[in-house]
Amino acid sequence: MRVAFIGDIVGRPGRDMIQKYLKKIRAEYEVDFVIANYENASHGFGLTKKNADELVSFGVDSMTGGNHTWDKKEIVPLLSTHELLRPDNYPDEVGGTGCKVYEVAGERLAIINLMGHFCMPQVDNAFRKAKERVAELRADGVKNIFIDFHAEATSEKRAMLMMLKGEVSAIIGTHTHVGTDDLQIVESTAYLSDIGLSGCRDNVIGMDKEAPIKQFLTGLKSHFDIPKNCKKILQIAIMDINDGKCLNAFKLKYFCDGRILKTEAWVES
Repeated sequence: MRVAFIGDIVGRPGRDMIQKYLKKIRAEYEVDFVIANYENASHGFGLTKKNADELVSFGVDSMTGGNHTWDKKEIVPLLSTHELLRPDNYPDEVGGTGCKVYEVAGERLAIINLMGHFCMPQVDNAFRKAKERVAELRADGVKNIFIDFHAEATSEKRAMLMMLKGEVSAIIGTHTHVGTDDLQIVESTAYLSDIGLSGCRDNVIGMDKEAPIKQFLTGLKSHFDIPKNCKKILQIAIMDINDGKCLNAFKLKYFCDGRILKTEAWVES
């Protein structure tokens, strides 16, 4: 199966790029299933039903969340009516689920959404939850397992790889909005510390620069807004997965000026 993943979609600029390019990408690269992180999709904070329906119509099959999952209160019923996940290491009482299994190209594909600990809300232990969930899936015969690890610290993400390499198909990081240059395949597990945002690329992590600069200068917080006009980017990873193993992976960057950059994963022997 060929699986694609889009990281943090930041507001209308990110949604616009997905609307413009995703169906073309699906057709050109023969993608079977698309996963995307929704937690910043609605004006940078959370997800509305309108925007969830938009993303599905653009070609997204399943969506993962993070620390901004709960920013829009309407997310609670959407977790039951739409193909949405929230971090699996939130307590069960919050509703929704952090793991779903899909039929893709004649095989089962599990998606796990996890959230890290450094600079994040209080949640259960991501590493213990990951080990438990992966063990459950493998005991049930599910070999193809994709993890969106939504975390601030690259050390946490790297440790997750060291713990689960060879046991899951892919671990792709989200949250920082800044793409890293370490796409690799380690013992048949695809890994990327952070895939980076899809949205405005010429401000501060997809937001207008004025509020962050003011905060860094004065220590005073103010509301973050998404620019109405900006230079946009779509960042997407594509992975070939078979029998639980990632055989090939690459990342594409689509720029609003028409440029396309491709990065191949390196394979650790």
